Amino acid sequence: MQPDDTIVLQTDRLSLRRMSLNDAEFIVELLNDPAFLRFIGDKGVRNSEDARRYIVTGPMDSYQRHGFGLWLVELKGSNCPIGICGLLKRESLADVDLGFAFLPQYRSKGYAYESAAAVMDHARTHLGLRRVVAISNADNTGSHRVLEKIGMGFDRMIRLSAEGPEIWLMASDLTGGSAPPPKPGSSAC
Repeated sequence: MQPDDTIVLQTDRLSLRRMSLNDAEFIVELLNDPAFLRFIGDKGVRNSEDARRYIVTGPMDSYQRHGFGLWLVELKGSNCPIGICGLLKRESLADVDLGFAFLPQYRSKGYAYESAAAVMDHARTHLGLRRVVAISNADNTGSHRVLEKIGMGFDRMIRLSAEGPEIWLMASDLTGGSAPPPKPGSSAC
C-alpha cells in the first residue's frame, strides 16, 4: 500500500496524488461549491470532521480496495489544490467510472481535460481497463464537453437508484474499438 500524499500522475501543469486527511479543508470547500451540489450532489460534508470521514470512507478506501480512486489535483510547483479527478467503482455500475470536480476559479482553463486525459491513459496502460464510463446530469454541458474531448460518447440514459434522477451514461472503449454512438439529439453521419 502506498502512503498518503503519493503522486500518482503528472501532466505538464498538474500533479494528481492520493488524498490524505490533511486535505479536509479543501474537500469542505469543493464539496460545498454550488456547482458540485447541483451536478454531483450533497455528500453531507459541512466541516473538517465530515471531510476526513469522506476521505477515509471514499477515496482512501477505494485506493486500498481497488488500487485507484479520486485523486487530488494540484498545480505543479505550488502544490495548490484545485480539484479532484480519478476513477470510482460503484456497485450500481458494471464498469469503472471517471469523475472530476474543480473549484470555480480553475474551471474553463483546461485542467479538467488535462487531468481526465491522464487518468484515462493510466486506466488503459497501467490498470488494463478496457472500458471506462462517466455519469453526468443531462444539463451539465461543461462535463459533457470534457468527456467528449477525451473520447467518451453518449451510451444511454440510466438511473443509479430506483428513486434517482435519469442521468447520462457516457463511455469510452479503451481497446481502440468502434466509435461511441452519438449523443441524444445529434445526427450520425
